[in-house]
Amino acid sequence: MNLTPVKCPLIRTTLLSGAAWLALGASPVFAQEQSETSDTLATDGNLSGEPEAADANNGTRATFTPEDFARFAPRSAGDMARQVPGFSIREGDGARGLGAADTNVLINGRRISGKSNGPVEALGRIPVEEVVRLELVDGASLDIGGLTGQVLNVVTARNGGVTGTFRYAPQIRTSGTPPRLLEGRVSLAGSGAKNEWTLSFENDSTKRGDEGLEFVFDDADNLIDTRDEQTNASFNTISLSGSYSRSADNGNIFNFTGEVNGFIRRSGETSERSGSLDPVDRFRTLRNTEDEFNFEVGADYEFPLIGGRLKLIGYHRYEDSPTTSSAITEFADGSPPEGTLFTSDADEAETILRSEFNFGAVGGDIVLAVEGVKNFLDINASLEVRDDQGILQPEVLTGATDRVEEDRAEATVTYSRPLASNLQLQTSLGAEYSRISQDGPTGLTRTFYRPKGFVALDWKASNTVNLSGRIERQVGQLNFFDFIASVDLDVDNANVSNVDLVPPQFWRFEMEANIGLGALGTLALRPFYEDASDIVDLIPIDGGGQASGNIPSARTYGFEGDVTILSDGFGWEGTRFDAEFRLAGSSVRDPLLDVSRDLSGFETKLIDFELRHDFASSDWATGVTAFWNDQAESVRLDQILDRRETFGFAGYYVENKDVEGLVVRLAISNILDRTNKVDRIVFLDRAAGVVDFREDRDRTFGQIFTLEIEGTF
Repeated sequence: MNLTPVKCPLIRTTLLSGAAWLALGASPVFAQEQSETSDTLATDGNLSGEPEAADANNGTRATFTPEDFARFAPRSAGDMARQVPGFSIREGDGARGLGAADTNVLINGRRISGKSNGPVEALGRIPVEEVVRLELVDGASLDIGGLTGQVLNVVTARNGGVTGTFRYAPQIRTSGTPPRLLEGRVSLAGSGAKNEWTLSFENDSTKRGDEGLEFVFDDADNLIDTRDEQTNASFNTISLSGSYSRSADNGNIFNFTGEVNGFIRRSGETSERSGSLDPVDRFRTLRNTEDEFNFEVGADYEFPLIGGRLKLIGYHRYEDSPTTSSAITEFADGSPPEGTLFTSDADEAETILRSEFNFGAVGGDIVLAVEGVKNFLDINASLEVRDDQGILQPEVLTGATDRVEEDRAEATVTYSRPLASNLQLQTSLGAEYSRISQDGPTGLTRTFYRPKGFVALDWKASNTVNLSGRIERQVGQLNFFDFIASVDLDVDNANVSNVDLVPPQFWRFEMEANIGLGALGTLALRPFYEDASDIVDLIPIDGGGQASGNIPSARTYGFEGDVTILSDGFGWEGTRFDAEFRLAGSSVRDPLLDVSRDLSGFETKLIDFELRHDFASSDWATGVTAFWNDQAESVRLDQILDRRETFGFAGYYVENKDVEGLVVRLAISNILDRTNKVDRIVFLDRAAGVVDFREDRDRTFGQIFTLEIEGTF
């Protein structure tokens, strides 16, 4: 697994929660801001049903208390955050360094100095008893660079005791995989007069599998091979995570977060094969393993200094990932087996030191920030191929054992201020220097200087409409594994090494409109446009082969949104409909054919909804969920892969919110019997349209039954 993944901004912002839910408590409409200020970002809640005037001093749009969420029997701050109307949690997507605020969640008005163990994970460790209120705030009104649109601030209180939550979620499938029995989490939280802490132990367990036939056709579309296949995968991430915060009497604040993980992966595929492709019946076995260890620590210390406040931040993450991948084909006539073994051991680390000096000037807030980063990937890999006697022999794989390093520094100045009682401005200007080096016989060292910055506005157009817009110049984060030669034994793909990769850059234009529909619900729309240079995709490499490389330009465009519709507005209570949706497109020049096409694997359509009913004067609730998406073909220089699952992954659940104090939910998924479909075309010459063969796969995975038990103590 990669410490510095590049989920580039051209891929849609990941949303932890699929919908924004409004039907909280007895009131059909949530009140908006009021003018009373406090020492934090908060205002007191008002559930009178009519919005009040905005508070220009703090940009708070709405405030909610734990009582507003009682209908859903939440156990943690995370449960409540997923129910906030008109808001979707944006999970961190591997932003470059710590300067880019890639989540829209704060805890007590502060960001958490973590990445994989960031604020989203922290919310799940905070019991309901610790939560005072949740606030929706204009991001541009804050003195935190990079936040735009709606930001959720979770305000907690020190209650002097220890509370906890737990969750256990066994799961069985009717086909494809053994039961999942070890999914669960236990979290604790406590506080003293000046400090707060959380601790969580969790096993995030996943079992996956499917089975079915795959047919192989030649260039004339004649059936040449039939494969009866079954896959099975088991993933377990065992983690211990926590946080500690202390506020001193003099205003100094210290925060610490930490996480230790063990990731265990076992996956495989069996394939019984027969046909004219090879006259001898065959049995192919594919096995993959990974035994990863990683840890992450982050800390920050904030204190007053010469008329402002200085915040010092430190962060470090390390990961060791030994992996194996083996494929072996055995023949019915007793011929020596064929196959390949690929092994690798990757060490990765990222270290960040950052300082932020915040002070008031020229009618607003100014933040001066300096950040230094050191990343590295050190990988040792080997490839072995079976000879004519079926014995594994070493094979040269140039560029698979290597070390990639990046040293980076950046400086930015961010300015935010109100332009009017209902209009907030935030703007930032900066630059970064980076030095990327790669060892090995083809190693190379290069340096880059890149500008970056943004302008963002938040406008409360009316009591029911909030608009925000942002124009940003971004520098993307490279995936260090793209520098390294690799093989995929499942589909016989190979990438060579490419030392000439450069970080991509983006102009991103985005808007967000949050519209209150009164008693009917809420609507959020987020149109976007992005123009990229040096986007990373597969390109031909001088000397032969293909690898990740830079294409001069690409663009993406579209809109995403969330909608909540309430039955209250139609005269009955207890039913709500929540949906997340996306419609998008992309364009890039294919490096082989020089024609325009979509970005490989780009998500073009999505609909994810839930229809839920809470029965009046009862602890029972029931609901239907459904998900469907579509994505562009994945393109290599010699093949095209199209994933075309059948329409709709749907489920049904029934929930009781008080079974001896526990919340119990029984869910069945895939009630429409969705299947996994893959169509892969492999070319002898894609430029000339000469096909080698085509694979057509259709696999079923049956129904999924999940029992969730959650509680507090």
